Amino acid sequence: MPIETWLTFLLGFMILGSIVALEIKDILSSIVAIGVVGLAVSLAFLFLQAPDLAVVQFLFEIFALIILVRAFIRKDFHVMERASSGRWIIGFTLIGLAAVFLLSLKVFRVLPPFGEPLMETSRYYLEHGAADTGAANIVAGIILDYRAYDTLGEVTVLLTAILGTLTVLRFRARDGKGGGR
Repeated sequence: MPIETWLTFLLGFMILGSIVALEIKDILSSIVAIGVVGLAVSLAFLFLQAPDLAVVQFLFEIFALIILVRAFIRKDFHVMERASSGRWIIGFTLIGLAAVFLLSLKVFRVLPPFGEPLMETSRYYLEHGAADTGAANIVAGIILDYRAYDTLGEVTVLLTAILGTLTVLRFRARDGKGGGR
């Protein structure tokens, strides 16, 4: 099965998960639906041969789920009441998601076939990486020289997610609801 078919399936799954998250009345169930959407994004990164982004997305989703579940674990937060303008919002959301889906189908058709080299950049890295970076390990040279800002961004996202998780857990512990301090 072509990779484009899997990506189309994942996009449809993410749109369905987004609709479920918007329509469900239980906030914790909505948080789980959003987490499933984020995990589908992680799978899409794997299909697009970006395992580094997939791992960062996966870890970020896990930390985000922990933060949101801990923040809304109380019983009085669970059920939302429907707003009076809910039908308009749902209509605009469905139209927007359908537009994103249709526009994304065109993008999937433009992708190169699975397994085919994507760009000249990777070829340049292989041919000139050792000379440009002076690194014995080409992977380390690429990550630390060519893609240093990207790597710094990924580390920053992970650090922020960890700090957010620790903050939520610490506030819960101070309240006496999450254990002793």
